[in-house]
Parts: sequence; structure tokens; C-alpha cells
Amino acid sequence: MPIEITTEEDSAFGVKAVASWRVRAVNVLPGYLLSITCNDGTSGIVDMSALVNSACAGIFAALKNVQLFQQANIELGALTWPNGADLDPMWMHEEVSKNKTWPLFNSAKP
Repeated sequence: MPIEITTEEDSAFGVKAVASWRVRAVNVLPGYLLSITCNDGTSGIVDMSALVNSACAGIFAALKNVQLFQQANIELGALTWPNGADLDPMWMHEEVSKNKTWPLFNSAKP
């Protein structure tokens, strides 16, 4: 069952997320996929399946645990998880706006 998280402001700090690359909503989908929507309406799919299953996943390896993966949260416009993993919202916005999908491991920076 997909889980959806939305935010218009970070309630802990009262800071409004106004940059276009900030994530406004995330819907956790099966198969380590995230459906995201940004402040400017840009939306698409972040595919984390190859990354979480990779031998070089680092901090993202823990997200192979589906229960942890489903705890994706939006903090100050960025996707975060309780284990400290997070995704760069500017890079995510750039990739999703160009391609409508971001296969994370395939585009990982060296």
C-alpha cells in the first residue's frame, strides 16, 4: 500500500520551502520507488531499487529494509530517512524535470 507524505512548511522550524527544487510530496511505492512532486509542480519517479541492492550502497543499504524505506520523510524540502540517509533535492529536481524518472544508481556521481 503506497504511503504519501506532504508538506508545505517544516513544522519543526516554521520555515516555508519556496525553492522550486524542494520536494512538496512523496508517495512511497513498491519496488523501492518514490513518486515525488516539487514546489513548482515538477513530478516524477525516483527509482532507488538498484542503489539499495548495490554492494556499494553505503548508508542507503539499510533502506533495503522495506519498513525503513517506507519511512521516507520530507525535511526542509529534502527526502530523508530515520537512519540519516537523504537525497539532494536540487539534483533530484534536475533529473526528474529532464527525464520524469531518476534511476538513482545509474546516475550516481563518482
